[in-house]
Amino acid sequence: MKAVIKTIWIFHEEAARFAGGVFETLEMAEDWIKKHQLSGLLTAYPLNKGVYDWALENGLFKIKKDNHRESKFIGGFTTAEQDHYHFENGSRE
Repeated sequence: MKAVIKTIWIFHEEAARFAGGVFETLEMAEDWIKKHQLSGLLTAYPLNKGVYDWALENGLFKIKKDNHRESKFIGGFTTAEQDHYHFENGSRE
């Protein structure tokens, strides 16, 4: 079960290298995505905590390999346990 923690929503357009927007609420993010007819992924991130640490603390990830302790792995870590939504031309799929 996921612990309750304050989150922010980050939108990443399908082909973009960097995020296109950061929002306090899902509703604000969806309004912006719809307004601009965007396609991509909207993901909730824990505020003031790395996803790697959050996943470990909540039993959502277990270290199984040596590289799971390396900075490159930790810095790019995400998990399907994060709330996320796919959008196509401004509509949630």
